[in-house]
Parts: sequence; structure tokens; C-alpha cells
Amino acid sequence: MVESDLRHIIKSEKVEAIRLWFVDILGQIKGFTISVSELDRALEEGIGFDGSSVEGFVRIEESDLIAKPDINTFFVLPWEVGGVKTGVMICDIYYPDGKPFESDPRYVLKKNLEKAAKKGFTYYVGPELEYFYFPNDKEPLPLDKEGYFDVFPFDEASYAREETFLVLKDIGIELEAIHHEVANSQHEIDFRYKDALRMADQLIITKAIVKEIARRHGLYATFMPKPIFGMNGSGLHTHQSLFKDGDNAFYSPDDQYNLSEVGKGFLSGLLTHAKEITAVTNQWVNSYKRLVVGYEAPVYISWGRKNRSALVRVPAFKPQKHKSCRLEYRSPDPGTNPYFAFSVMLEAGLDGVEKQYPLPEPIEKDIFHLSEEEKKELGIDSLPGNLYAAIQEMEKSEVVKEALGEVVFEKYIKNKKAEWEAYRIQVTDYEIKTYLPKL
Repeated sequence: MVESDLRHIIKSEKVEAIRLWFVDILGQIKGFTISVSELDRALEEGIGFDGSSVEGFVRIEESDLIAKPDINTFFVLPWEVGGVKTGVMICDIYYPDGKPFESDPRYVLKKNLEKAAKKGFTYYVGPELEYFYFPNDKEPLPLDKEGYFDVFPFDEASYAREETFLVLKDIGIELEAIHHEVANSQHEIDFRYKDALRMADQLIITKAIVKEIARRHGLYATFMPKPIFGMNGSGLHTHQSLFKDGDNAFYSPDDQYNLSEVGKGFLSGLLTHAKEITAVTNQWVNSYKRLVVGYEAPVYISWGRKNRSALVRVPAFKPQKHKSCRLEYRSPDPGTNPYFAFSVMLEAGLDGVEKQYPLPEPIEKDIFHLSEEEKKELGIDSLPGNLYAAIQEMEKSEVVKEALGEVVFEKYIKNKKAEWEAYRIQVTDYEIKTYLPKL
């Protein structure tokens, strides 16, 4: 989009206000609203704001930052806000002197994509975003008893889901499908492949749209990884590939798995660095309640073709559609910061392309049903079992430090350690119910 197109849309749609959005290091949307009369200044100079209260941004003595909108992210909200037609743009963050702000998640991803581009690669991703609808944000009560791909009942949640599909389509977000997922009251949005920066932007926008449409239907949508004990949690399975000179660099017609040396190298990097990147792809205490045996979430570091208990899957594709050759990394959850998640997966994969780590044989058995001895014989290791273990792995990782940059790396670890400590000292309902009657 060029500025003339932007101004034409604003005029024809009678947009009067523009929301400028960005995300903090945890992936939470922040922002403010300007009038259309401020658009020229926003595009040319950016709009100043105080970053001292934004998680992971700056200290109070160095609080001034600039938000500069990216016109390619512009869309018009499908509903009026207080009777006012409103547009939205996602911003890049800068220091007042024009230097990019190193803690801006969008800048972090851009740096990693530029690094890939210098090697001749474009990084494409196609995530599957899972979430739940509940009656409110107080208690996770399922609204239905349905399962995977079920159509009925035509209830408020299904209406919200279908409206979400239409709204996302209208604002230019391309989807493969939207449907009911395995767990009761769980739903999924499948995105059409895009370059990683645009996809991260689209995920941020989509999550906001899903929540607002749910609210308008009297529901609450949550991207909490594991809201209900005993049911499947929500994932963000991420299909990904590298393209070079317009062709899929992962594909080889001569390999039994149709993976080129680049594809196998990328896969080896994901497996080698899986433990290190998990604190980013699964960033919350609750994330590790999903990564347990028996609920279709990966626990073991392995790969396969049809095996959905493996961490990485190489999905089948039609022979004539070799551009669909890809890797599906299955551990991320929808609570992640997508700019960081794509960054660490890309860096891990590129490290594998460069170093070509030994690639184990694929595992097509259900790993959940293997004995400890069998897993040991096959050399199958596990992902970290909780946030603290994941933080410990991340702290040792040069790959994650390189992907995030040293400043963000330190800020992120500090935040996650604080979250773990706050969780660790809680006395939970489980403890009360288990220990109070017997001790």
C-alpha cells in the first residue's frame, strides 16, 4: 500500500480516528488513538509516547519513545467506536533520535528476517490458532459438548466463529479454514502462508478481533494454553518453510521424505535447540500444563511424517505442489509473542542449516505409549516440564540470545523468573484439597 491508497481509504470510509498499536515483550497489545488530522505527523515523524510503563520497554528516566505506523498494516475496524469510524495501524518503535528501539518485538523479528535474507532466504509461516469460548472470564465452563469439525449446534459460539471468519476476510487476512477443535468449546483458525512479519502482525490483529466479536456475542474468548484440566489445551502449531529465488528451499524430489539438505538442516536445528527456545514458544506457567502426555500436545523431542505425538511433523503434500513442503513445529501455544516465537524458530533452524546437526530417524510410533527404556534406546529427549526448567535452558542458549538480542534476552528472562517466583509461592486449591484434610 502507498500513502495515496491509505488516504483514499480513509476518506472513502469516512475514518475519523486511528488506533496505533504495538506489543510489549510479552506480546500484549498496547497503543493509543489519534485523530485523522494527526496522520501526516504520524507517518512522517511518528508520535511520541511514554514507554516507562510498558512491560520490557524502558526505565522511567529514559521513557520517551516514538511510534511510527506501518501503512501496510492498516485496516478499518468493522464496527464504530462510540459512533466514530476507526482505523488501526501497527507501529514500529524508535528512540527520539530515530534509532530503532531494540526491545520492540517487531524490530527483533525484522532483524532475524534480514539475517535470513542475506543468506538468500524468505521465511514463510502458516500457524493454526486455537482458542476457547467461555461464558465469562471468571470460570472456564464449556459451552458445548462438541468435538473436531463438528457443525452443530448453531449456538452463539458458532455464530461468533463465523462472524470472525467474515470480518477477518473483509480486513484482508487470508484464512485456510475456521472450525471447531477437539476439546469442548474449542475452536481453530488456520492461516494461509505469509512471510513471518506479516503473519505476526495478523496474529496480533486476529486475537484482538476474536476477543471483541466474542464480547459482542456475550462470550469470552481466551488464548490461555490450558484452561481446563483433563481436556486438550490450545496450541499454535506453526507450519514453516524457507524460500529461495521464489522456490521452496525445503523440497527435494530425490529424498525419501522430500526434504532437501536445507530442509533437513532446518529440522535438525529445531530439534537441537528445542529445549532452549521453549521458554519463548511457551512463555507462561500455564503453558506447561498443556505440554503433558495424552492430550495431543508434544512432549518429546522427535520428528515424524504422520506422528502427531512428535514435536516436529513433516506433513504430506500433493506431488505437483512441492511449494507446500514444510515443517510443522507443534509445541508453541497461542499465548506466545509471535514476533519472538518466529524469531527463535528461524534462528534455531538457520543454525541447523549452517551446522547440519545429525538428524535422528523419524519416529512413527505413538511416543506416549513407549516405555522409558524404549525412549532411551531411541534417544528421545523431553521438552522442559515447567517454566523454570525452560528458563534455565534459555539462559544457556546462544541461539536465543542471538535471536532476541542481548537487551531483550535479559529483560525477558527477568520477567519470566518473576512470574515463576510469583507462581511458586502460591498455595493452590490442589494443595488445600490434598493436604489440609490429612496433615
